[in-house]
Amino acid sequence: MKNSVLLGAMTVAGLAAGAAAAGTLDDVKARGTLNCGVTTGLVGFAAPDANGVWEGFDVGVCRAVAAAVLGDPNAVEFVPTTGQTRFTALASGEIDFLARNTTWTFSRDVDLKFEFTGVNYYDGQGFMVPRDLGVSSAKDLDGATVCIQTGTTTELNLADFFRSNNISYEPVPIETNAEAQQQYLAGACDVYTTDASGLAATRATFEAPGDHVLLPEIISKEPLGPLVRHGDNEWADVTRWTLNALITAEELGVTSANIAELSAGTDNPEINRLLGTEGELGAMLGLEADWAKNAIMAGGNYGELFEKNIGENTPIGLARGLNAMWTEGGLIYSPPFR
Repeated sequence: MKNSVLLGAMTVAGLAAGAAAAGTLDDVKARGTLNCGVTTGLVGFAAPDANGVWEGFDVGVCRAVAAAVLGDPNAVEFVPTTGQTRFTALASGEIDFLARNTTWTFSRDVDLKFEFTGVNYYDGQGFMVPRDLGVSSAKDLDGATVCIQTGTTTELNLADFFRSNNISYEPVPIETNAEAQQQYLAGACDVYTTDASGLAATRATFEAPGDHVLLPEIISKEPLGPLVRHGDNEWADVTRWTLNALITAEELGVTSANIAELSAGTDNPEINRLLGTEGELGAMLGLEADWAKNAIMAGGNYGELFEKNIGENTPIGLARGLNAMWTEGGLIYSPPFR
């Protein structure tokens, strides 16, 4: 009797776990669109173009996931979120996936019950000031007014930095990057602080970018990456391995230009497994065999996405730095496809 009760309990537990785990992937397939949370607008990372089409580095990750799951990189509903609203939108199910320059921290992972599925940009918090302020170090900012987005790690890091250097500041709280930019240019604050990549992206939109300087201090670690809700392991796997597919494609030399040719089969087993001509990796995820091929074709491999949206030849002008491949001395690294 005990065994049958135990088996019955295990079956119920298994069904409950299965129902929870299968949730988001099944929902996205049934809906036919991916609901992806992004910023309210940060050029290079996520912003609508003149025709209202969303583009950018984070947007590219959303489109890659849509392509992997639905076979269509345009099957995405972009949901703009602020630093304050992003986590509620994910927890409530309004969005399936958050790809919004969000820092992976202990409390967000553990206390807020989210699961980060990788890092797509290794960053750190910096400071931007008008050149005519004549400041060359963040330690010279005693008494400054500082524009800061609320509900962010930036807010907490700022307090820590000023306290540890025994200097004071006056916060000017803002909700969105657009509001910060407006207030900063209007002189409502002396300093704008956020992730260094965000500062570079914001400065690139100014009429006179050269009138503003990024101070040398980087005061934090900001590993930025996409996240999903806890407890949905299959969906977490899909999003994690989609990002890994973009990274592995760059490492293996698979690009948007040669992927069609390589999809016919190569003498490199890992490329074959990645592109679905060998093995059963797609089936293991509940996806088609060409899921990763579709993800890579959506906007190119990791390096192509980087160069096109935020690289040194764009107005944002970011060097690869820590975001170079591990083979080039950077931190970008994917576990193997096998």
